Amino acid sequence: MAEHELWFTALLNRYCAGIANTVLAWAGVQAENPEKPWANFVAMQVLVVAIVLVLFAFLRPRLSVDRPGKLQHCFEIIYGFLRGQAEDVVGHEGPRYVHLFSTIFLFILFCNLIGTIPGFESPTMFAPVPLGCALVTFLYYNLMGFRAHGVGGYLAHFAGPIKVMAPLMIPIEIISHTGRLLSLTVRLYANMFAGEQVTLVFLSLIPVAIPAIFMGLHVFVSFLQAFVFALLTMIYVSSAVEHEH
Repeated sequence: MAEHELWFTALLNRYCAGIANTVLAWAGVQAENPEKPWANFVAMQVLVVAIVLVLFAFLRPRLSVDRPGKLQHCFEIIYGFLRGQAEDVVGHEGPRYVHLFSTIFLFILFCNLIGTIPGFESPTMFAPVPLGCALVTFLYYNLMGFRAHGVGGYLAHFAGPIKVMAPLMIPIEIISHTGRLLSLTVRLYANMFAGEQVTLVFLSLIPVAIPAIFMGLHVFVSFLQAFVFALLTMIYVSSAVEHEH
């Protein structure tokens, strides 16, 4: 069955189809329908990025040490919390990586929450979006591992502490690290997809008051899943950059 086209997706397909087709051509991919190359989950990600950029463009000139506004307080709380978690999980070098942890947290959070607005969908309920976030985490923590230990030092971690066990440990470590991609993807995708479906079912069956409870639960799950994803990213970075003593 064809995917229902959201109004924002229709807007992009009407005025920006050429841009999407050009990008797909660069990637060597042909759209199934060149007249409508934008999928809902891609359009929602574009909208989320636009919202975040506008939000921070609005906030930046209003930052104040003496008289911080409510919006500044909210983001300071988020930043302080993530910074504290990074120090607890990664150690004293944790703040060096807060920019990545904060970006992942806010992007996933906004992607999760946009589905609570009528006429929009959470892009994280489509598997390619959690997979993309998982790939960012996977590439980042491995890159930080190479940077912290050098190529040889980081690859030596895959062999384990006992050299004679290296032929056994290397395949196990490779499978383990690859499994992190699947774990991050499925956890976020499954939770957001299930929450969206439960809310839609109750909205179609009973009055608005009861679905509002599930909507509140959906908001809670949105925050929780964004935090869990960011926390796991911290754990993976910590394991990649830690030094043996």
